[in-house]
Amino acid sequence: MNTSTPPRTVSAHEESTLRRWLLHGLSRSDAKTTGPHHEETPGHQHPWWQVMCLTGVDYFSTLGYQPGIAALAAGALSPIATLLLVALTLFGALPTYRAVAKQSPHGLGSLSMLESLLPGWRGKLLVLFLLGFVATAFIVTITLSAADATAHVLHNPFVPESFSGWQVPVTLMLIAALGAVFLIGFSEAISIAVVLVAVYLALNVVVVAVAVQHVLIEPALVADWGAALTAEHSSPIAMIAVSLYVMPKLALGLSGFETGVAVMPLVKGDLARRIAGTRKLLTTAALIMSGFLITSSFATTVLIPAAEFAEGGKANGRALAYLAHEFLGDWFGTAYDISTIAILWFAGASALAGLLNIVPRYLPRYGMAPDWSRATRPMVLVFTAISFAITLVFDADVESQGGAYATGVLALILSAAIAVTLSAWSAGRRRAALPFGVITLIFAYATVANIIERPDGLVIALLFVLAIVVTSLISRATRSTELRVTRISLDDAARRYINEAGEIHLIANEPHARDCKEYVDKAREAWELHRLRTGEGLIFLEVTVPDASEFESELRVIGEERHGFRILRMESPTVANSIAALLLYLRDETGKTPHVYFHWAAEGNPIGALLRYLVFGGGDIPPLTREVLRQAEPDPARRPLVHVG
Repeated sequence: MNTSTPPRTVSAHEESTLRRWLLHGLSRSDAKTTGPHHEETPGHQHPWWQVMCLTGVDYFSTLGYQPGIAALAAGALSPIATLLLVALTLFGALPTYRAVAKQSPHGLGSLSMLESLLPGWRGKLLVLFLLGFVATAFIVTITLSAADATAHVLHNPFVPESFSGWQVPVTLMLIAALGAVFLIGFSEAISIAVVLVAVYLALNVVVVAVAVQHVLIEPALVADWGAALTAEHSSPIAMIAVSLYVMPKLALGLSGFETGVAVMPLVKGDLARRIAGTRKLLTTAALIMSGFLITSSFATTVLIPAAEFAEGGKANGRALAYLAHEFLGDWFGTAYDISTIAILWFAGASALAGLLNIVPRYLPRYGMAPDWSRATRPMVLVFTAISFAITLVFDADVESQGGAYATGVLALILSAAIAVTLSAWSAGRRRAALPFGVITLIFAYATVANIIERPDGLVIALLFVLAIVVTSLISRATRSTELRVTRISLDDAARRYINEAGEIHLIANEPHARDCKEYVDKAREAWELHRLRTGEGLIFLEVTVPDASEFESELRVIGEERHGFRILRMESPTVANSIAALLLYLRDETGKTPHVYFHWAAEGNPIGALLRYLVFGGGDIPPLTREVLRQAEPDPARRPLVHVG
């Protein structure tokens, strides 16, 4: 007798409930509010210093691992290399992003600037390419921050040594917890960020002050450090040269600038006050971070033995925490560890929130993301799975992920510098373009040098680029038969033509010379192919495609009379979709069944016609128009009629 229980199947009700939960908050974007030059103002805005704390959980949290990575990369030269990094921060990245804040005040950042400078497919493909580096920077922020938080957990003296080999499992648990928070529902919590940043910076002030005090009371340590410098490098010029060589590895200390402009809509005030507040935000954060970078790099290099920075050492990925335990005791050190773990974990939340913010701002507007990508929860699952994979690839090691992180950060800053330079040059501000051009060259060197030294970051970024481009193009193709029109409006003349027509007969015409002969020939063709007389109130319909790379658009129909013929003109990214949308609109407005008349296009390769439709918005228009109508209106009795002769 078989007593086994048959496998349980998921009922349709349960599947529907799960689907509703996953797609909670799904909404369609409106081209009028998601375009590159307009963003809705958030309901809650805050003073600039509070918003600075939101970006600071990403920017300031790098103190958890930056000094250790700098010591590994530059050795005794770490303080000098850090000084060059600070100079690049204050005189390179800061002025660049202050300019970005002025020119992109709605929070879309340098990507939207490049998109507007390179219209059409060039701009969109460039944005897709750069989104790969954005994904690299944000995803590795999540994995690297979680890995460093794990290092602070496992190296705490109160944690049993039996957990020493749990770096990967604990990191994965932290990432899973982060994803779970977003699945439950993560609301913007600037108040939490303010508390975390205030406590973390205060503890760092104590640790750095005590460390510097120990350096001052033990001058022999400084003498030993100076002797090591002169022994390894023959002259100050050699020191600077080597520091410039290793500086790209320290680029983690530049993270946070792109986030700083992304949160601009949260700054309280009108547009002018928002720009001014964001500039204060960027400047204050850069000055605070620069002070901490210089002092922490000097203190950790002088006070911590070089062997402790290496893998397995007590200062690996946690140099300042090492000093906190060493000089202030394990209880204070544990408090510092808890604060560091919290801000590093919250930095991952900031990065994940940034990813969830970027996807609906760009890809759906391009038609290059499936409809469910507008919902938070499915994307959280996707990004969490990717973070798991990156963690396993890098074995949850902080230092080994530094190259990938630096690649993403440097690529973003380089793109911002290029955008600002091109913007200043195109506006005729040559004096402003020149220094930004120099900054661009410096960041180009840093990016290329980092990629040559550590190509794994480029490989990861290119994998993200490939995945984004492939999925985007597939999505664009699968969504190509949507109506893709956000709103339709008719001017007075167009509305009068429609109201005066007994039956709505629209003759599709591809405009050329638009002279009398063109319309007479088209009217004759309508008679020969469809037996339509001019006296039946024929209306010509003309669609022009200004930019086929756009996906959604508002359709404005303009009525015009030329050579005794009535014409409806409109612009749209695609011909077939706009005609179908207009037909459905006229049906609903008038209660009549509209007719549209085509002639067969010249015979050719159907694959070529499909590509012309996807890329140029044209293609074989009659069957495409009917297919769009068929999908939009399932009832054949209510569907506008398409005639082809």
